[in-house]
Amino acid sequence: MKKDTHNFVQEYKGLGALGLDRETDEETIMFYLQKFSEDTFLNAFVPRLSDQELEEIYLFINDKLKHHLSEDEYHNLFLKDR
Repeated sequence: MKKDTHNFVQEYKGLGALGLDRETDEETIMFYLQKFSEDTFLNAFVPRLSDQELEEIYLFINDKLKHHLSEDEYHNLFLKDR
């Protein structure tokens, strides 16, 4: 059974812009992140990144996860290993 979902991007009808209001900003980030994580896109994009860019992306995401999620949330919501 699949653990991951990408339903938001399939149903999103919003503006897709930053700076209008908090709700639109959050929806835009959700849309971008789901589009970004699509397998076909990542297979084309990731090999083009430098070693430094790979590290920067990893460190940025890891920092945000540590800052905003508890250890349990990290495992339950992100890794889905519990």
